[in-house]
Amino acid sequence: MKAPDLQVNIAGITFANPVLTASGTCGTGEELARVIRLKDLGGFVTKSISVEPRPGHPAPRVAETTAGMLNCIGLQNVGLDRFLAEKLDLLRDSGTKVIVNIVGRKIGDYVEAARRLDGARGIDLLELNLSCPNVKEGLDNGADPRWVHSCVAGVRQVTTTPLIAKVTPNTHDIAELAKAATDGGADAVSAINTLVGMAIDIKTHRPRLSNITGGLSGPAIKPVALACVHKISQAVAVPVIGIGGIMTGADAIEFFLAGATAVQVGTATFREPTACVDIVRQIKNHLKANNIPAVTKLIGAMKKQ
Repeated sequence: MKAPDLQVNIAGITFANPVLTASGTCGTGEELARVIRLKDLGGFVTKSISVEPRPGHPAPRVAETTAGMLNCIGLQNVGLDRFLAEKLDLLRDSGTKVIVNIVGRKIGDYVEAARRLDGARGIDLLELNLSCPNVKEGLDNGADPRWVHSCVAGVRQVTTTPLIAKVTPNTHDIAELAKAATDGGADAVSAINTLVGMAIDIKTHRPRLSNITGGLSGPAIKPVALACVHKISQAVAVPVIGIGGIMTGADAIEFFLAGATAVQVGTATFREPTACVDIVRQIKNHLKANNIPAVTKLIGAMKKQ
């Protein structure tokens, strides 16, 4: 049997393999490039970039939890001007697909960021962060299907770059948000972002995060993420990118079976910086061992009981 085919296609873009980084966990690539070859990734997703620089929340803003971690980074980033001037060159020359995640306080901010990034060399897709639980406007707006539709539609008017809508799980119906995003012009949906959580220090009686609550990620959220991905894949016709607690190739394969075309890996890289390329290898080995010719054969292939 020849080597299995790991390629997947999202919005007309061919990815060498289905494993991407998750926004906010690997910055803009400098640190990760010291330990792996970025070209071995299916794609690199930047941390959220806003039009204006954002300082984020004060420390403490990361706390370890059982089977996961909490963070309230607060969308800290250098802003669009510095990203374009100082950060994009590394990514455009990295040999992997580049997805720039953008965020704003209002719809006009998303539109402005997308307009300025449109046509920039080296950017393959944009991911709209419609779901950050660490800032008030991200949580409140991202749970409203009408706002999600308006935001995606506004961005769609100013760019031809393929759009991924990253939707929040902190809602009563994530499929409704996904449908609103695709109706607005999204070419793919990524899910899930972190769940709202908190932790308290029993010695000081103080919250362990400066923002009191933060986003829960890691293996603890994987069952929730799988259920959301499956629900979304049944509701929309565009590719779904699965996110949430993916630590191994086996985890990634579960997401493919649930309906994901690709996955994003985040918290795992804090424990092992090579996690993404390790997961690529494990997926390939699984396909070989089970005589599966292509990873696309797994997408949505979960059998009913």
